[in-house]
Amino acid sequence: MYVVLLNYTAPIEEIDLALPDHAEWLNKQYEHGHFLASGARNPRNGGVIITRPMSRGKLDAILATDPFCVQHLAKYEVIEFSPTKTAPELRLVNEAIPH
Repeated sequence: MYVVLLNYTAPIEEIDLALPDHAEWLNKQYEHGHFLASGARNPRNGGVIITRPMSRGKLDAILATDPFCVQHLAKYEVIEFSPTKTAPELRLVNEAIPH
């Protein structure tokens, strides 16, 4: 699984203009089953995405289609982790723990 930290590289006014397209992109990723959670950071200098398990190459390809990436408005820090403990609500998405 991955935690993706988005760091804005443009003024917040430019981020706000691209936000509807970014939100639509996020919706598509949820529809495809790629993402588990996402939201703005506080303070508002970026965002966070938690993904389902997938290959790093697939994740990189998905992130490359984010309007924030396409428009060079954010940089991404991708943190891979292998969860060994999961809340009951998330056990079905954790491939590392037997169900």
